[in-house]
Amino acid sequence: MSVLVLAESPKGKLKKAAFEVVHYGFKAAQELGGSCIALVIGSADEVSQLGKYGASKVIHVPEDRGGMDSATYTDMIAQVVERESIHTVVVNHSSTGKAIAGRLSVRLDTGIASQVNTVPQKSDQGITVGRPVFSGKAFAKYLIKGDRRVLSLMGNAMAPQEVGAACPVEEVSLQVPTPRVIIKETKTVDGVVPLPEAELVVSAGRGMKGPENWGIIEELADVIGATTACSRPVADSGWRPHHEHVGQTGVAIRPNLYIAIGISGAIQHLAGVNSSKCIVVINKDPEAPFFKAADYGVCADLFDVVPRLTAAFKKFKAL
Repeated sequence: MSVLVLAESPKGKLKKAAFEVVHYGFKAAQELGGSCIALVIGSADEVSQLGKYGASKVIHVPEDRGGMDSATYTDMIAQVVERESIHTVVVNHSSTGKAIAGRLSVRLDTGIASQVNTVPQKSDQGITVGRPVFSGKAFAKYLIKGDRRVLSLMGNAMAPQEVGAACPVEEVSLQVPTPRVIIKETKTVDGVVPLPEAELVVSAGRGMKGPENWGIIEELADVIGATTACSRPVADSGWRPHHEHVGQTGVAIRPNLYIAIGISGAIQHLAGVNSSKCIVVINKDPEAPFFKAADYGVCADLFDVVPRLTAAFKKFKAL
């Protein structure tokens, strides 16, 4: 029995999230036994490269019938699970993964753990796996009993590492029912790293005073290769698009570096970003709650600090 991972390929491209989940599957297979098998549904380039991150083989289902719904994807994955005698299924905790994981757990009659960030460990009754809870303030371990289980992997939980070489690719065609839901259009943001996958994030709040001042944030993000984000009041005011809203009611992120500019740090915002590995806060209010959660803090006017910080990064990169 082996570990099956769903490697998503949005618009036919394998991205960091796919490499991350495959490497996690490789680590899980080492612990639980068997090998790591990657499943790619839909068109994708160079799927054999998933072998570099630990996949022993790739099962590629090239057909994507005009926008299939989560029930159809679940049916396809379940067929592969039975075909390959899979004991553990791993998906990214993305919009696709969240739509599939619960359905798949019911379909296979298995236990499920979502947003995990540790490699599963064997137990007398099954496996144990960990994940953060209470907005990252505590850590929980879950026991999943039985011979099968479904896991969804938290973004940025494990850095993908090359451990092998290109692997064999098996092209298969599966019998799937006609989708009950037809997806006519999908709108996505192009040209930027999605916030759940971003390793560097530059975020700003109402301290910017207005959308006309956002140029200095975008320039800083561009110089360091970061994704831009914002607080909820900024998105609600229409200064920035809602997909940039991070926090408890927005996107939960855990980048390597989170720079918070002109954000007070209300508990709802902190709940979505406090898993960041390093937090830098720039705020002129010394009483801003965010300073208590910061690894580094600059208590000064952001309109003075941010341009100087950008200039310093430009100078550093020019060396």
